[in-house]
Amino acid sequence: MRDPVRDQYEALPYPPRDPRDEAKRLITGSPSQLAELVHFVFAGRFDPAQPFRALIAGGGTGDAAIMLGQQLADAGATQARIVYLDRSAAARRIAEARAAARRLVNIEFATGSIIDLPSLGLGVFDYIDCCGVLHHLDAPEAGLECLAEALNERGGIGLMLYGTLGRTGVYPAQAMLRTLGAAADDIAAQTALARKLVAALPATNWLKRNPFVADHITAGDPGLYDLLLHARDRAYTAPEIAMLATRAELRIVAFTPPARYEPASYLSDPILLRRLDGADPVTRAAFAEDLAGNMKTHVAYLVRATNPTAPPQPGNPDAIPILCDTSAEALAKSLKPGGTLGASIEGLTLRFPLPPLAPAIAGLIDGRRSLADIRAVLVERLGTLAEDDFMRQFRLLHAALNGIGKLFLRRPPAG
Repeated sequence: MRDPVRDQYEALPYPPRDPRDEAKRLITGSPSQLAELVHFVFAGRFDPAQPFRALIAGGGTGDAAIMLGQQLADAGATQARIVYLDRSAAARRIAEARAAARRLVNIEFATGSIIDLPSLGLGVFDYIDCCGVLHHLDAPEAGLECLAEALNERGGIGLMLYGTLGRTGVYPAQAMLRTLGAAADDIAAQTALARKLVAALPATNWLKRNPFVADHITAGDPGLYDLLLHARDRAYTAPEIAMLATRAELRIVAFTPPARYEPASYLSDPILLRRLDGADPVTRAAFAEDLAGNMKTHVAYLVRATNPTAPPQPGNPDAIPILCDTSAEALAKSLKPGGTLGASIEGLTLRFPLPPLAPAIAGLIDGRRSLADIRAVLVERLGTLAEDDFMRQFRLLHAALNGIGKLFLRRPPAG
């Protein structure tokens, strides 16, 4: 039976990638940055000497598989193995070529659907990446249940789903194209028709007015088709994702980056914030989503409902802070003692207070030093620094940097 979704990705592998570009950059993102997933799924504990199995469920042209494969190799995780799974042979060829360009030997490639996981015999996994896939299935609930069945008892899932509010305008545009009969045309004709419609949109059209979705402008034919002509596509709110997880006997450890889902990131009025005191995390996330209005995707980390794991908190002197997508030197130079950290996210600039020692602490984060080690260096430089004062200042720095997905914590292996 013809599958329009598979046909799409055979003709237009997405996202468009050139394996030759691997020589000049590593594409990173969320979910599945190694430091991020260790922080949220494994409470900050990861031993590179131990076996580790990851599934990239719906791997597309390979972004998650290549990122995680490279980061595991860089970490010296010689026992780690990644299984890439996708229905598109064309997308798989691109992902394989990217892995070959990097000489990654820790990725195995398989062709198939996540719905077929129970019959594929791939085993169980410590971690599963499912980025931008469930919302294209006939039955997303069944897809997540298949992933949950393939998850180790103490494992986790990094999930990305489309966000309802941030995609304002997308679904009316899809409806217009169906009315114009686009579905009856071949892929090239559908794409040409969609380009005509996009060019004709008046300034008042919601897609035209939405600055948060731009694949139809920046990602060529694959991006245009994926956004406006996809045969199966739905979006979710934060509470709907929580419900989806519950049905699969999973729970959300965190939406990420955390600051996007915290109302205090957007509100400063204490009267309004007090009204949210005691609200559960999903309610707070839903409020932040409604408030911001710009979340075109949601990223969440999920574990089994019976798994009590929680992200490490910044109060343990043995914890090792890890920076993502920035260097300690560059970060330290960008921070002002006692100033604020500004982060631009989808049209909004969020600001977070910083402690006086923010640049000094940031400059010592090298992925090896523990918080106790960092304090010891600062004591040598300053002459004195009480532990409670240092921890208070680090908590404030952590709240800012972890809030925007730039800082995570690693803990020594248990035992």
